[in-house]
Amino acid sequence: MRGIPSLITDIRKNVFTQVAKMAYAGGDYSHVEDLPYLIVPGDQPLHRESVFLERAIAGERVRLAMGLPIRPIQTRTLMTEGMDAAAVAEQYYEPPLVNIIPYACHACPTKQYRVTESCQNCLAASCQKVCPKDAVHFVNGKSVIDPEKCIKCGKCAKACPYNAIIYMERPCAAACGMDAIGSDEHGRAVIDQDKCVSCGQCLVSCPFGAIVDKGQIFQVIQSILKGDRVIAIVAPAFIGQFGKHSTPGKFIAAMKQLGFQRIVEVAVGADMCTIEEARDFVKKVPAEQKYMATSCCPAWHSMIYKLFPGEAKNISMTLTPMVYTARLMKKKYPGSKVVFIGPCAAKKLEAIRADIRSDVDFVLTFEELQGMFEAKEIDFATIEELEDLNEGTAAGRGFAVAGGVAKAVEDMIRAEHPDMEVKTARAEGLRECRKLMTLAKAGKYNGFLLEGMACPGGCVAGAGTLLPVDLAAGVVGRYQKETDRVSPLDSAYRDEGKRLEEE
Repeated sequence: MRGIPSLITDIRKNVFTQVAKMAYAGGDYSHVEDLPYLIVPGDQPLHRESVFLERAIAGERVRLAMGLPIRPIQTRTLMTEGMDAAAVAEQYYEPPLVNIIPYACHACPTKQYRVTESCQNCLAASCQKVCPKDAVHFVNGKSVIDPEKCIKCGKCAKACPYNAIIYMERPCAAACGMDAIGSDEHGRAVIDQDKCVSCGQCLVSCPFGAIVDKGQIFQVIQSILKGDRVIAIVAPAFIGQFGKHSTPGKFIAAMKQLGFQRIVEVAVGADMCTIEEARDFVKKVPAEQKYMATSCCPAWHSMIYKLFPGEAKNISMTLTPMVYTARLMKKKYPGSKVVFIGPCAAKKLEAIRADIRSDVDFVLTFEELQGMFEAKEIDFATIEELEDLNEGTAAGRGFAVAGGVAKAVEDMIRAEHPDMEVKTARAEGLRECRKLMTLAKAGKYNGFLLEGMACPGGCVAGAGTLLPVDLAAGVVGRYQKETDRVSPLDSAYRDEGKRLEEE
C-alpha cells in the first residue's frame, strides 16, 4: 500500500491543500465549515454509503489537520469547537497525536482463519483432519471454520492443497509493533495511547483511511503571514519526494514561494550528531554502560522507555539531528521560528517535550508540505532553480535510510580511533526493535552500538512520506554522492555540537 496513489492519498492531500488555502487567504477560520463541501463536492458519495458520512469524516480530518481533537459523536458540537485557541501562530501539538475516526473505521476482522471460494470439497479433507480442536466441519460440501473453537494455529491453512484457507488480520494492528490497537464494543479499532509511540505505521496501513495524525499547517502559515522569520529545517529524506523535477535548487525556490525565509538541511545536524554520538560511545562503552542505543528515532526511544525502562540509561544522550539543526538556527537567527519538515509523525511529539519546545516551533510532514505546494499552485517543472543545499555531508544525508546512523557513527569512530573494534547491530520496525532490545537486555549485545528505526526501511519509510520506500532509498543514495563532503569532519559545523548541547 505504501507509495501507491489511491483515493485515500488523494483525500489526505485535498484536506491539507484546503486547510493551507484557507490559511493563506488570511483572516480567521470562519470558512472552515465550507471545507468538507470542497473536499466532498456534489450530492453523490465517492466511496461510502452516504455523502453526509463522507463530509462528516472530512470535517474531522480538517480539525485534525489543524491540530484539534476529534469531536465526540454522542453530542452536538460545532466543527469550529476549540478552533479559536488552535488558530494561532504558537500552537503546540497535544496528545493523542494519532487518532482513529470511529465512523470511518471498517471494523476489519481481527486475527482469524477463513475459508475462501477456492475450497474444492476434496476427499482428503486435510484441513479437518489436522485441526486439533475439531473446529473445521463441512457445510454443503464446503469447509467451514468455527471461530469459537479455532485456536488460530494455522494447521488447516498449511494442510490445504489449494491454499483455500487464508489468515486475516486487521492491517493497522498488523503494522503496529507495539500491539497498541484493540477493538471497541462495535469491533472498531481503538488505540491504547499508553502503548502507542506515534510511529504512524498504522496510519499508512489502514485501507479505509480511518487513522489520522494531527497537523500544524494552519499554524505555520499563520506564523509566516504574521511576519515571523520562519526557517525550514528539512530532513534529508526530502529528496525526490515531490516529483522528478523537485531538485534541491527548485525545492528551495518553492519553499521561498511558500514564505519560508531560509531552508537548511537537517543533514547538518546529523553530522553534529554523528561526531558527538561517536565520542559518547568511545567514552561510555563499556566503561559506564554495557552498550549504546542511537538517539535519532523518537519512536524507538519511546518503545525503550515503555517496554524496557531499565535499559533507557543505555540510550545515547546526544541530541537528535532535528534539535541540533534547530538550535543552530535559533543561535544564528534569534527570534526566528523553526519548522522541522520530515517524513516522521513521531517527531511531532518529540518537538513538544519540555526541553525541546523552545528549539522547534512546528513540525510538518512531507505529505503536509505537499498540500502547501498545491495550495500555492507551485509547479516544479516550471519553477526556476535557486541556490543548492550543500552544507550536509554524505554521512549526514545517509541518516535517512536504515543502517545509515550506525554506519556514520562507526565510520566516525574508526576515523578517530583506527585500532578500535566497533560492533554494531540494528533493527527496522518496532517488532524487530523489540527483539533487538530483548537480546540487549539479556547481555547479547554488550559493547555494541545499536541502531533502532521504528519504520521498516528507516526515515524514508516514515508515515509522512510520498514515495515507495525502495525508490526513496535509491534517491537518497544518489543524493549522498552529490556532495563533495563525505565525513562529518568535513562539515563547517563539526565543532558546534558540544556547544549547542551546553546552551
